[in-house]
Amino acid sequence: MNGLSHGTAPARLLRLGLLYAVLVALGALFSTPVGWMLSSSLHTLPEVFAQPYQWLPDPPQWQNYVRAVTILPVPRFLWNTIVITAPVMVATALSSALVAYGFARFRFPGRDMLFSLCLATMMLPGQVTMIPLYIVFAQLGWVDTYLPLIVPALFGSPFYIFLLRQFFLTIPCDSEEAALIDGASRLRIWWSIILPQARPALATVLVFTFIGTWNDFFGPLLYVNSPEKATLTLGLNLMKTQVLGSGVVEWNVLMAASLLVLLPNVILFFLAQQHFIKGISMGAVK
Repeated sequence: MNGLSHGTAPARLLRLGLLYAVLVALGALFSTPVGWMLSSSLHTLPEVFAQPYQWLPDPPQWQNYVRAVTILPVPRFLWNTIVITAPVMVATALSSALVAYGFARFRFPGRDMLFSLCLATMMLPGQVTMIPLYIVFAQLGWVDTYLPLIVPALFGSPFYIFLLRQFFLTIPCDSEEAALIDGASRLRIWWSIILPQARPALATVLVFTFIGTWNDFFGPLLYVNSPEKATLTLGLNLMKTQVLGSGVVEWNVLMAASLLVLLPNVILFFLAQQHFIKGISMGAVK
C-alpha cells in the first residue's frame, strides 16, 4: 500500500505541474492583448508603431492618462454610463429573479411551454429585432433618451431567468412552506427568503449585467444622438476621431482611456469572484 502511494505521488505531481503549466500558458496568451494595451498606453505615439516593439516603455509616459481624461468630458461620459448601468443592473436582477421564481415554484398549465419559449428567444440574433425595436421606440419618442436602454431591463433576460430558475430549484421548500403557514405572501417569501439565499446567483447576474451594459457600444450608438448624453464607449469612439485636429489618432492616449474604461470591470469581477463562481457552479448542478 505504501509502495503504491509512493509510486503514484510523482505521477500526481507531474500531472499537476503539466496542468499548471498549461493554465499559465493560456493565461499569458489571453492576457497578451491587455498587456499590449498597458504597454502602449505608456509609450509615445512613434514608439507604439516602432519595430521591433519595445514592451517596457523607457521612460513611461504617465501623461497619456492625464490627457485621456481631459481631452473630452470624460466625467460627464462616466456619469451617463452610471445613470444607465445602475438601473439596468437592479431592474434585470429583480425582474429576472421574479420570473425565475414563478417558473421554479408555481405549477400552472403551459408552464414548461412558456419556459421553453422564453429560452427560445435567446436564439434570436439582435439584428432581427433591432429595426422593429427602433421603430417602436421612435414612435414613443424615446430616441435620444436613455429609456430604450433601461426599460427593456424591466422585463428580465432569458439567460438570467434560466440561470436563476436552476438555482432556485436547489433551494429547499421547507422554509417557504413554513412561511406560507404563517400567512406570508408569495411576494414576501420571494423577497425575504428566496433572494437572500440566492446571493451567489444574483451576484453572477449583476456582474454579467454590469459588464454587458458598461461595455455596450451599439445600444448607445443607435439611440443616443446628443454628444452630451454619450457614454464612455461612445466617448472612446469620439476620442478616436477628435484627439488630433490633423486626423492622426493618438493610439497611446486611446489605449490609456480604454484601460480606464476596462478597470471597473476588473475590479468588480475580483470583488464578486467568490459569489460569481459559486453562482455559476450551483446554478448548473440541477
